[in-house]
Amino acid sequence: MFVMLAMANVTTSAPRAVAPAYDPRLVRAAVAMNENDLPTAEPLLRALLKDDPFDVRAIRLFAELAGRIGRYQDAENLLRRAIELAPQFTAARANLALVLYRTNRAPEALEELAKVTADDPENVGHANLQAAAYGRIGEFDEALALYEQVLKQAAAQPRVWMSYGHMLKTVGRQADGVAAYRRAIELLPTLGEAWWSLANLKTVRFDDADIAAMEAALRVPDLAPEDQWHLDFALGKAFEDRGEAERSFRHYAAGNALRKKRMPYQAEEITAQVDRAVAAFTPATVAGLSGKGCEAGDPIFVLGMPRAGSTLVEQILASHSMVEGTSELADIGYLARTVEGYPAGLSSLQGNDLRALGEQYLARTRIQRHTDRPLFVDKMPNNWIHVPFIRAILPNAKIVDARRHPLSCCFSNFKQHFARGQGFSYSLEDMGRYYRDYVRAMAHFDKVIPGAVHRVIYERMVEDTEAEVRALLAYCGLAFEDNCLAFHRTERAVRTASSEQVRQPIFRDGTDAWKAFEPWLGELKVALGAVQDFYPEAPPFD
Repeated sequence: MFVMLAMANVTTSAPRAVAPAYDPRLVRAAVAMNENDLPTAEPLLRALLKDDPFDVRAIRLFAELAGRIGRYQDAENLLRRAIELAPQFTAARANLALVLYRTNRAPEALEELAKVTADDPENVGHANLQAAAYGRIGEFDEALALYEQVLKQAAAQPRVWMSYGHMLKTVGRQADGVAAYRRAIELLPTLGEAWWSLANLKTVRFDDADIAAMEAALRVPDLAPEDQWHLDFALGKAFEDRGEAERSFRHYAAGNALRKKRMPYQAEEITAQVDRAVAAFTPATVAGLSGKGCEAGDPIFVLGMPRAGSTLVEQILASHSMVEGTSELADIGYLARTVEGYPAGLSSLQGNDLRALGEQYLARTRIQRHTDRPLFVDKMPNNWIHVPFIRAILPNAKIVDARRHPLSCCFSNFKQHFARGQGFSYSLEDMGRYYRDYVRAMAHFDKVIPGAVHRVIYERMVEDTEAEVRALLAYCGLAFEDNCLAFHRTERAVRTASSEQVRQPIFRDGTDAWKAFEPWLGELKVALGAVQDFYPEAPPFD
């Protein structure tokens, strides 16, 4: 997660200065961390900090360990403690900036990076993180300028070229993005993420030489698992484009299996989460929450399953003169977690509490807005579980559920490698259960908050685009504009996997892509159960 431990002396404000010598346990822990041997590193660091709670180098390394296992709050607390003890500990401050970035707090990360770069202006790694943070808040010109500055000093860094390619893709400079990815691959042929990034453009077709190079990379001894699964996903796409479904599925399955090992996911947890939401949000509870939140009608939430057409819906809306497209914003989930005993605990909040939560959402997302358009789109798919929460804190917000045929949608997820999150997508069974739970939750919300959600069925949008666009705009209280039908001409940054697809007119080919893989989708069909038979409606769940 972080750069490796900086073995440099640090002046602290602790009762005594850090000794110049290194405790052997610290060295052994650093070596174990470098080998990703966390079970060996953890007891060494605990023992060391028990003996010397002011050892800021050990605190920093322990923060790295916490970050690697996803305990970002613990990592942040440890790093703030290290900085409190040693205000000039630049490496710890840089690590704190990374934690803030990873937890979707890019503005705070940029504040810390400003201090870091003042102390260590020649470190291109800091500029690289700054560029990523600027991209996170939609300041793409600043991000591109920083990447170009870094590459002037570190032109042989393949991962920087890859990050630069990501940003170029986001702003629609596809040819330049492809060139950046190709440059990364020239420098490091085993860099699986660069290969996958090319495949993820959805418009690049790999030739025989590309396929041979990827297969050769997979045979490299001791290839990192991350490179391996990215290569498998890329090869899956390469063979799918060639119509070789069996070879394609074999690579998709291998990549997913390896990814699942590194990202444990329990389908039961989502089922239980939906159970709690269904129990908590009764008609009486929803009525008690109604009309008490922040009255602003700025947000349009586009939610549902990933790969269900939500980016298309966002692009259509963002082509309207009154609507700004932003990105997949994590703020609703964050605010929901601040409610004690959520979701049942939501019913105990007073009107001023709900209003304050709505105002917090608007304040947190303001940095993502770069125009004077009165409405904006928040396209976080996973917000479907929070529909009643959204309705409670922002009763005038619009909510759009983008839905796609279950087999088409789920297989599209299975062949998509997500950079972070979406742990359900690495198993056909998990995928089917997640889709079923999503439909179950939305069916319940439709009952208890009738009319609150507008549903866009992807196949209907493809077949009769104008009628569906008019219905969508009418729900949002917007007049029809021709630009919404010519959405592919709208120039704006798009950060999702569908970034290149929404820069083209609607195409029908993708709706049936799953059918070539149907012989291998039995597990998915069993997990989906009745939802595939009732689509686009929901089956009875009671």
